[in-house]
Order: sequence, then C-alpha cells, then structure tokens
Amino acid sequence: MTGPLRSRPDAPQGDSPASRVYAPDFLTELFRNPLDPGYADAAARRRDTPPSGWRGRSARSVSVVVLVALGFLFAVAYRQTMAEEPGRSKARADLVAQIKEREAETDEMAARADRLREEVGRQRDAALSGSQASRLRRLEAGTGLGRVRGDGVVVRLADAPPKGDGSVTGSEGGPPRVLYTDLQKVANDLWAAGAEAVAINGQRLTATSTIRSAGAAILVDFRPVTGPYEVSAIGPGSLRDRFDDSRAAFLMRELVNSVGLSFQVREVEDLTLPAAPEPRLRYAEPSVSPSPSASGSGGVEGSSGPEPSGSASSPSPSGGGR
Repeated sequence: MTGPLRSRPDAPQGDSPASRVYAPDFLTELFRNPLDPGYADAAARRRDTPPSGWRGRSARSVSVVVLVALGFLFAVAYRQTMAEEPGRSKARADLVAQIKEREAETDEMAARADRLREEVGRQRDAALSGSQASRLRRLEAGTGLGRVRGDGVVVRLADAPPKGDGSVTGSEGGPPRVLYTDLQKVANDLWAAGAEAVAINGQRLTATSTIRSAGAAILVDFRPVTGPYEVSAIGPGSLRDRFDDSRAAFLMRELVNSVGLSFQVREVEDLTLPAAPEPRLRYAEPSVSPSPSASGSGGVEGSSGPEPSGSASSPSPSGGGR
C-alpha cells in the first residue's frame, strides 16, 4: 500500500490544492477505471465527429453482402435437404417393405416346417408299433421336441410404465425393465416347482436352451422376444403354490414394490405349448493316432481313447443382474 498522500517538495506552500500532484494509487485506479483511457477518447471522437459518408456506406454495404451470403447459404442447404428427402423416404420405405416381406416368408416357412413335422410324425407312427410310438411321443414331450397340452400356469412380466415426465428411473432394485436374468430365474424355479414343459412367448425351452441378452434385446435360443413376457408352464396342480413360494416369485414381488415391474401369475386350463425346433445334431468321431505306439504294462497297443472336448456352453454375459 502507498503511504499518505503528500505534495511535491518543490511546490510552493501557498499553491492551491488543485495545483498539487499526488502519487498514483495503481490498484484503486485500476478498479475505478478498468477501461484504458484511449478507448474512451476514441469513442468520444466518434461521437463528436461521425464517420464520413463513404465509410458509413461501406459498412452498410458489407453488412448487406454478409446477410445476402448467409441467406444464400441457408437457401442452398434447405434446397439440398428437401431434394434428398424423397430419396431417404423411399429408401426407408423400401427397407420397411423388405423387413415385412422377410417376416412373411419366415412365418410361411415356419408354418410349412410345422406341417412337415406333423406329416413326419404321422408317417413314423404308422411305421412303428403302438407301444414304440407311444414311448417315442413321451420322450419327445419330455425333451421339448413334441407339442404338449395340459393344465398349468402363465407368469406374465412387463416393464415398469414410464414416469409422468417421460423418463423411467429405477431405484436400488435395478433398472425398471425386465432383464434376461429375471426370465432365467422364473424359468428355473418353474422347473424346480415341477413343471414338465416351459415356453417363453411361445418358444419352447429344452435342455440346451439359452436365455441371453444382446444390448437391450432378450434372446431365447438366439431368437428375440419382446415384452410383455409370458412364461407358460404345464405341470401338476400344485405348480402355482410351489412357484409362489419360490425365490423368483419373492424377488419379482419385491421388484413390483421397488421399481414398478408388472408381475402376474395365473392358472390356465388346457394350455398348449408348441414343439421346439429340431436341434442341430453333433456327431462324435474317434481320434485316430497317426502311428501305433506301445503302451505301458496292462495296456493295449495302438489304442487311444477319445479325449474330452471342451464345453459347448459359453458363460453368461456379464451385466444385467439384479
């Protein structure tokens, strides 16, 4: 900080206060007048002496040219956008038409496959004896390769409705939507409760079925399923009571209270579950040694047993758990 203000030593003592020169206080002056004095002088000169006519006209001309150029650019961009819109609309319409056409072809092929499967079943039953055909039908029903009918339960799961502001938020229970792990828990506990056949949205589950996720989609045997999800099961009369006491039912009821999921269990009479698609058969081949080798005592020369192959099942994808 500066010291007290004092006058110049060479100034006469009788001078007026206006003639005194004081030491500048830089910080005070900086906060009091932050603008350089040169800018204030230039603004004052412009106020006193307005620009000449040619300078004003040139400034207005430059402004008009800039506005015209911007308008031209906007007009060109709008015209190009509107010119490309019919092409984009046509491409979108073509894609939608192709998707619908492929879906119709897939449905037709699935119906044809069902008819051929039924024809094969009739021909097979005609070729086999009564006892053998009955045993084969029981095996097909147990493995999921045959259509079954009976009384059972239907478990319905649905995502939580969106909030009033259009957003969906979860709490400590996890995201407010049905996850693939929820379907896994429900299906497994239905099996544990005594279910003899289980299907999810009409897709029959077998011993090799998988319930996984790909992004936000849920896949059952690599086929997408969409909500609301219905897990149908055929089993004994105590199926519902035993499932209500299961861990999956308890968890679903907790999610109903915490995140707002929809969970319903109802009994259904004369429930029909379709047959699962024919599985892809894998054939084992014996491993042949290129040259016979002598084995140890007690062994057989030239013999080599098949080595165990790796498991065909892949681990469950990470994430998605409650």
